Amino acid sequence: MSRILIVEDEPRIVSFLAKGLQANGFTTTHAVNAAQATDFALSGDFDLMILDLGLPDKDGMVLLNELRGQGFSQPIIVLTARDDIHDKVNGFEAGADDYVTKPFRFEELLARVKARLRNIQPAGTSNDNILTIGPIVLDRLTRQVQVSGKLVDLSAREFILTETFMRHAGQVLSREQLLDLVWGYDYDPGSNIVDVYVGYLRKKLYSDCIETIRGMGYRMLTSSIKD
Repeated sequence: MSRILIVEDEPRIVSFLAKGLQANGFTTTHAVNAAQATDFALSGDFDLMILDLGLPDKDGMVLLNELRGQGFSQPIIVLTARDDIHDKVNGFEAGADDYVTKPFRFEELLARVKARLRNIQPAGTSNDNILTIGPIVLDRLTRQVQVSGKLVDLSAREFILTETFMRHAGQVLSREQLLDLVWGYDYDPGSNIVDVYVGYLRKKLYSDCIETIRGMGYRMLTSSIKD
């Protein structure tokens, strides 16, 4: 049974979320401020967090960034009234896995929760937290990536994209799959955001780490050797 941490200071919303999630087989705990959320999150007992940004003691965006910096690697779904595109981009860059704006339909939130939980790999062994493909080493706990022993500076979105490619090394991933797995919400079908970020990774990791499969998508090679 998955455990979900609800970080929200509005009792009505907490009650609504808790009842709905519990009715669907989840166990819930709630925190009313950033201090409580940090204590709960770092206990390691939760599979997913639903985070409101308007907390009484600290901006939720700051909390999100801090939790990622302290090694909280479980999915975080931001649930907020802030619907400006810049807020959404900042949320994803800070480490959010999904972004839902209020007012919202519970059915949609539930679907996003289930989707994020499906992407979690079983924890408990070093292989779950340390991924290695050729010269690339990714640490999920420290959220750091090294290439041939040298630390590479990646944004939160670049890190998630790298992890996604590494977990599916050798498999062809379409642009649509990558949008769903990494960004978690719909972009304009004509958007080139995936292509742009793949370009970033080729520059920061090494040029031939990700192969373009024409008409299909991208694939991380499983035995590439850095130039």
